[in-house]
Amino acid sequence: MSGYTNDECEIPKIKSYPGADKEIASEIDYSIVKGTVLFDLYQRIMDLVLSIIGLVIGLPLIAIFGILIKIEDKGPITYKQERLGKCGRRFYIYKLRSMRTDAEKFGAQWAEKDDPRITKVGKFIRKTRIDEIPQLFNILKGDMGLIGPRPERPNFTVQFNEEIPGFINRLAIKPGLTGWAQVNGRTAISWEKKFELDVWYVDHVSFMVDLRIFFLTTWKVVKRENVENNVTYPFRKE
Repeated sequence: MSGYTNDECEIPKIKSYPGADKEIASEIDYSIVKGTVLFDLYQRIMDLVLSIIGLVIGLPLIAIFGILIKIEDKGPITYKQERLGKCGRRFYIYKLRSMRTDAEKFGAQWAEKDDPRITKVGKFIRKTRIDEIPQLFNILKGDMGLIGPRPERPNFTVQFNEEIPGFINRLAIKPGLTGWAQVNGRTAISWEKKFELDVWYVDHVSFMVDLRIFFLTTWKVVKRENVENNVTYPFRKE
């Protein structure tokens, strides 16, 4: 869950927000944020409880697949990437490495369907989302929550904001491990559609929406199914 009240992100307080990019933060429209302090508290408690449970279950998986990753190509087990969080705060997310060590030798680029850079072990851990388990540490730290818009790299955020006006407003809230865009398309939809889905979530943030996203994510992981192109809005306003 992602934390939606924006008191700590008011422009006069940006200087005291650890790691905040002041230039980016000043461009964010915080008026889109909906939520209450009580809702924030519920989300943070759930983030802590579920991430601790997830790590208890996930640490053995990290160890097992870490060994398999090392055996396959002798490279590092994990990798880190800089991302932007709430208020434009820069932080590093950690994942189990699913691509070749030279995957970005020509610069940053997105993963594609049947991407040849993905290793054999990588195909499985990406399909089952096991590669995402280390991000539970980011949730414990408070960099992100369980549910919210996925955090993006700084350079891509600036690029997308030029192409999709308002894209940067996703930074008004804390990013998440999974979200409405992830259960309704993930990499199978355009960034314009992802932005629409993120905005829809902000406009409908509630315990029931979070619960739906949580169970849809769990179902897709268990079934190991690809996300669909069709999008459903169970609470859409007519």
